[in-house]
Parts: sequence; structure tokens; C-alpha cells
Amino acid sequence: MGWLIFLGVLVLLGCLPLGVRLNFDEGGFRAAVLIGRIPVRMYPVPRWLRNMPSRHKKEEQSPEPKPKGAEPQSQEQPGGGIRRFLPFVRLGLELLGDFRRKLRVNFLRLRLTLAGEDPCDLAVNYGRAWAALGNLMPNLERALVIRKRDVEIQCDFQAEETTVVFAMDLTMTLGRLLGLALGYGLRALKLFLTMKKAVQTNE
Repeated sequence: MGWLIFLGVLVLLGCLPLGVRLNFDEGGFRAAVLIGRIPVRMYPVPRWLRNMPSRHKKEEQSPEPKPKGAEPQSQEQPGGGIRRFLPFVRLGLELLGDFRRKLRVNFLRLRLTLAGEDPCDLAVNYGRAWAALGNLMPNLERALVIRKRDVEIQCDFQAEETTVVFAMDLTMTLGRLLGLALGYGLRALKLFLTMKKAVQTNE
């Protein structure tokens, strides 16, 4: 019975969505981390996060004395072979591709309000805005899975400037995230060990 409860908890944790919530409107830009359905504000930086002691400040206040006569060491490091670097680049690109395919845009909202007094100019800008969105949205939908979207363009003859309202929830389940980390972590470790063995053989 205990094992069944444990497995049930693991399944529930694996289905837990994690992600970010981005918003921009008249109040400015806001960002929050999503844990399930609970948003945790990260920007503007909340008070509890600002009050956390900074480790860097402590290190700056008490610098270690430099020994006399010590020569400054050069910060430049010799470059590595490009053939050893490219496999890691390919692995990173594969990771980005799989990461992108597993991301979910739960909600995307974009409301653009065009300002202007001249109806002719507004009509031209209105057409240009929809043309730009017509090119952008298909590419975005090919790159990401968008479950729900709300895109709107409107005109306001009394507004002083063009405004935009943007909101997006971007999530991935904990199980998928751990699967990517484990799978690509093992592949990176195997690649590193193979290259290390090759270097030792050449020596």
C-alpha cells in the first residue's frame, strides 16, 4: 500500500506544471514563476527577495589581502580544438529543439491599440499591423504549442500613443523537465568521457 501511495505521489509530481508568466500593460513589465497554478512574483523584485542578504556584498566588504610580490596571473586561457567543441554544440541544439517542442503556451494575449487622429493613416497602420501578425503567428505556432490565444488590434482616435497589452503563460511539466535533464545530462557525460579517453590515448 505504501508503494502505491509513493508511486501516486511521483505521478502527481511528474504532472506538476512549472513555468513563467509574463505580463506587460500600463503598469509595466511583470514576471512570475508558475508552480502549478500558483504564481510567485519575481519582477518587480518582491520585498522578501530584496531583503535577502547578498553574498557578493559580504565578499566585497572583506577582500582578502594580496600577498606581497605576487604577480598578477593572466586571465586568458588557451583555446580548445574546434572538433572537440562541435559535438557539444550539436547536443545543445538538440536540447533546445526538444525543450521547445515540450513547452506549452497555455495562454497568449496580445492587444494592440493604434493611436492617431487621421482615419486614413490609421487604416494603413491597421492593415500593416494585421499583416505583421499574419506573418508572426504561424511561425510562432510552428515553434510552440499554443493552447489558447487572444489577439486583437483596435484603433483609438483619442489616444495619445499606441499601446500594447501582452500576457503569456509558458509551462512544462516537471516530469518532462526531469526527463530532458536526465537524458541529455547522460549524453553530455558520455560525450565528455569519450573525449577525455581520446585525449589520454593521444598523449
